Amino acid sequence: MKLPISLVALFTLTLTALADGPADNKAESVRPVPPPGVKISDEARTELTAGAAALAKEIEALRNSLKGKPALDLLPDVQIYHKAVDWALRYDEFYNTNQVNSARNLLKQGGERAAALKEGKSPWLTQTGLVARGYLSKIDGSVQPYGLVIPASYAPGPSQPYRLDFWIHGRGETLSELSFVDGVQKSPGQFTPPGAIVLHLYGRYCCANKLAGEVDLFEALESAKKNYFIDDNRIVVRGFSMGGAGCWQFAAHYPGVFCAAAPGAGFSETADFLKVFQKETVQPTWYEKKLWHIYDCTDYALNFYNLPTVAYSGEIDSQKQAADMMEKALAAEGMKLTHIIGPKTGHSYEKNAKDEINRRIDAIAAKGRDLLPEHVKFTTWTLRYNRSHWVTVDAMEQHWERARVDADIDDENETIKVTTKNVAGLTLAMPSGRYPFALTKKAKIVLDGTKFDAPPAETDRSWTVHFAKTGKKWALVTSVNDGSLAKRHGLQGPIDDAFLDSFLMVKPTGTPLNEKVGKWAAGEFTHAVTHWRNQYRGDARVKDDTAITDEDIAAHNLVLWGDPQSNKLLARIADKLPVKWTAAGVQVGAQTFDGSHHAPVLVYPNPLNPKKYVVLNSGFTFREYDYLNNARQVPKLPDFAIIDVNTPVSPRYPGGIATAGFFGEHWELIPGPTK
Repeated sequence: MKLPISLVALFTLTLTALADGPADNKAESVRPVPPPGVKISDEARTELTAGAAALAKEIEALRNSLKGKPALDLLPDVQIYHKAVDWALRYDEFYNTNQVNSARNLLKQGGERAAALKEGKSPWLTQTGLVARGYLSKIDGSVQPYGLVIPASYAPGPSQPYRLDFWIHGRGETLSELSFVDGVQKSPGQFTPPGAIVLHLYGRYCCANKLAGEVDLFEALESAKKNYFIDDNRIVVRGFSMGGAGCWQFAAHYPGVFCAAAPGAGFSETADFLKVFQKETVQPTWYEKKLWHIYDCTDYALNFYNLPTVAYSGEIDSQKQAADMMEKALAAEGMKLTHIIGPKTGHSYEKNAKDEINRRIDAIAAKGRDLLPEHVKFTTWTLRYNRSHWVTVDAMEQHWERARVDADIDDENETIKVTTKNVAGLTLAMPSGRYPFALTKKAKIVLDGTKFDAPPAETDRSWTVHFAKTGKKWALVTSVNDGSLAKRHGLQGPIDDAFLDSFLMVKPTGTPLNEKVGKWAAGEFTHAVTHWRNQYRGDARVKDDTAITDEDIAAHNLVLWGDPQSNKLLARIADKLPVKWTAAGVQVGAQTFDGSHHAPVLVYPNPLNPKKYVVLNSGFTFREYDYLNNARQVPKLPDFAIIDVNTPVSPRYPGGIATAGFFGEHWELIPGPTK
């Protein structure tokens, strides 16, 4: 059977159509992503517009009638159908004329679910086979779809928990919500392990599950757990092509979450992949090169010590480069990568190789995740990724330099031996039932050569201990957060990190300090909102500065547009930021930049609520040029930058970069390299 194009994009997982090649190395001639759609007939547009409007009214009626009731949580399961059609109409995202019929069917399905909810029913929750689901994202309040393959043997209720395999799709620049929701209801995809649930991630469209696309996995999992009995110890992550890259990234960043990983093809790092696959001459700035450490999985090779992994490549696939690079990185850490190679095969799975992958992954999943590995090896470059099993890095001596932890449980001597590098805060925590020693004896901890008597475990056999380092000396502490201003997990930068949690764009209502800078900020605001919609498939929350409430300050990372004169909220905190901004100039340490044509962009703990970020004049920092290859979709600016608006905005930068850098571990301004 020949699959329609929407399913080809989703399930054959190629990187060839509309994507990736030397023609996409020209920043002056960037094609749009997503591309414009095809024209549909006026009659079809009128029909679908009316159908979408009718479904929208049903959704609003349900929102009101279900308010305060548990069934309201199921409203996204209806909304995904409306969004799929409504956005295709509004944003010209029909990519073949057959999608008109698909849209009709989706509106019909949405109407059926709405009618069922109105009657207090939700039959899709007990449905086996292919099921489309949805959730509301904490990031922007948007409706995001995901697909499920529910085995025929599934029995709702408190039965034996089910294994769950994530599937991360390949690159598809035309993979709109319409294509995705339609597709997950027509094909189970590449892998359907017997008796397992498969969860197909939309991943916020075509970003290789980076940044907000990464959060999508955890939000979709949380949503699925509300209605399906999922075994936390038998969660597998898989993907191919762009999805293989996503799989490498999840495995490298979260080695304690999954029981196994099965990446296929894709890319695993930035520089060599762009050189080999994209034929691009890469010339990063010093801070861009540091920021590669976020998604270069070769830098996290040590973390595969605690995560069983089976990689796959076609023998003649240029993307075999990804596993080859990981193989070298793992070898440098003393490990040998399991690498299944499909003989004489290009960018696809070879049948026998696929069977061998299944045999190995099924055996690992049957055993499940190691609940308390005796030996944990972990590395990171940022507190965004700070945990593996019972080891958590709470503070670093210096971000964007390698941190390492080697933690070993010595049962015979009831001792835990830990060695660290570039770590300034550490937590060891074992969940209920997992403490390995006698409750009546205090365990000994040897941390970088210093001996400590550990606090006792609790009677449920859970145990937690915290350490903080001052200079070269470790000490036992009662909490990892002493209330001081410091970089912490989820509050460590760079600018793009603010868009991994709930954020709110705050528009200025006053007169700008300088007209040219004000015009630039207004243009960048429009760009940020538009491109969030295009690339991350949500409508950014937006409020005027005069409308911001204490509840907003408590709930969101605030993205402030304008300057201290035009934006009232920025005026409230301007003297508490490390960059000073007046009409005359922008001062960064000993440097001052002409205020008539310079503006700061930065991320910093919000002085009004230090548990959240404040961002000045920036959305996510990669731009149109970077959309053309997923390996480029990494942060392009660090914690702060000064923009020269005399240099025109381009598909690569928001203007001229006069200076840029990272704040220190206590969010202090520190001098950085000049190139």
